[in-house]
This record gives sequence, C-alpha cells and structure tokens, in this order.
Amino acid sequence: MNEPAPEQLEPMPDDWQRALAVVAHPDDLEYGCAAAVASWTDGGREVSYLLASRGEAGIDTMDPATCAPLREQEQRASAAVVGVSSVEFLDHRDGVIEYGTELRRDIAAVIRRHRPEVVITLNHRDTWGGTAWNTPDHRAVGRATLDAAADAGNRWIFPELIAEQGLEPWNGVRWVAVAGTTTPTHAVDATAGLERSVLSLLEHRSYIEVLTDQDPEEYCRTFLTGYAQQAAARFGGRPAVTFELFGR
Repeated sequence: MNEPAPEQLEPMPDDWQRALAVVAHPDDLEYGCAAAVASWTDGGREVSYLLASRGEAGIDTMDPATCAPLREQEQRASAAVVGVSSVEFLDHRDGVIEYGTELRRDIAAVIRRHRPEVVITLNHRDTWGGTAWNTPDHRAVGRATLDAAADAGNRWIFPELIAEQGLEPWNGVRWVAVAGTTTPTHAVDATAGLERSVLSLLEHRSYIEVLTDQDPEEYCRTFLTGYAQQAAARFGGRPAVTFELFGR
C-alpha cells in the first residue's frame, strides 16, 4: 500500500525588498536559515540582522567579557558570507533574556528604523517538536518579535520612540517568518545558498569547537545538508529552508 504524499510547502512570498531577522544569539540564524538569506541577497533584497545578546554565556571555558566581542566578530563575519552587512546587538544578557515590554520596545524601535516588509525570527514555542525543550532566550525573543511587528505600527504603543528617537510608526510588516519550526508552512529553495550557509555557520568556529568533537566543517555540512534534504520531500524534491509564515 502506497504511503500518502506529504503535504507540500508553499514557496515563500517574493514580492518584498527589505527583511529584518531578529534572534537571541550569534549562530541562531546560521543554524536556522542562512541558505535562504543567501538566496535573498543574491536576488538584490536587503536583509539586516538584530541579535538580542552577544552570546557571551555560550562557551563554558571562556569568560563572558572575552567571549562577547569574539562572538560578535564571528557573527559579523558569518553574516558577510551570505551578503548581510547590517548586524546590530541589543545587549540583553545571554541566557536570561526576559520577554516583556522592554524587549518588545527594543525590537519595535529597530523595526521602525529599518522598515522591513518581512521579519524573521526563530522557533518561539516551548519545545522543538515536543521532544526537546527550547531555551528561554529563544522563546522570549521569538514571542517578543511576533508582538513587536505589531507594536512597531501603533503610535500609541511606545510613544516615546517618536518623542525621544524620532521613530515614526511602521505598519509595513507584511509577514513574520519563523525559522526552525516543526510546523512549517512555506519554504525557500536552498540549492544556491547551501554551500554559503555551511561557510557562514563555520565562521562560528570558537563556539562549534567546544560544541562537538567532530571536524567543524564536517559538522556544519552534515547538519545543514541534512536539515535541507529533510525538507525536500515537502518541496518538490528540492533541498529547502522552511518557515512558518504569519501574515499581518
């Protein structure tokens, strides 16, 4: 008896020009969607990165004061590999980022400044597919980003952004795309950007070398290739980066 064909993912919308990706830590985007970013920048679209922390608590053998500038440097190099030159950090404390109005306001301010049509973030749910607990930072930043996409367009939420920073409301966010979700709805063909996504993740060498005993390049290639190929069955046989798309 034949197995039913898996439900196919829709292609991500392509009628947009600017995107802002908001995540908690250096390397979150490289694990989540760098191949898609490479494809977008190749097509002339503008993608900017915003990180809530500098990942300073991510390496047990390295003091946070030493770790933070190193991971920032690696993140900027990683972004450059996939055509991203705008990388900003909010300086919330790695590991103890709190969901709340302060984080929403910080993200809304950057959305107003960059005026993206697409906002990208990482899995905001409690678990990864019900089998592994998600981190507090991912949950907090993902949820705050989904909320800030609306906050950015409402002049009566965080009115101080207008008074103090001259940031007028931006209600032009059309979609929030969540990477790393186990309930995706859309996908981007990863074929053209896959090799650069491997090189982009490899820029986080300081973190990867303490994460695994595997050769860093082999580790990056195996992880990202496997992730993209896993999605192929739901995207016409093409390796893909998947997203859960929330329209606004």
